[in-house]
Amino acid sequence: MAITIDPQVEERLRERAGAAGLSIAAYIERLVDAARSAEEELEELALDGLVSGEPIETGSAYWKRSTFA
Repeated sequence: MAITIDPQVEERLRERAGAAGLSIAAYIERLVDAARSAEEELEELALDGLVSGEPIETGSAYWKRSTFA
């Protein structure tokens, strides 16, 4: 696959890839894998929150008596 990117972004990619001892392709693959892992973790946390206990009703009264107000 060929993509066109801004020369400044390309230079940053080259610098960071080089610092990590990777080719640009390998560095981008690492970034994509990290993004995928972060999405999976966020989804898992959201699902954990959904099944974490009994739901609570919120509204202005809830927020007024909470420690967040």
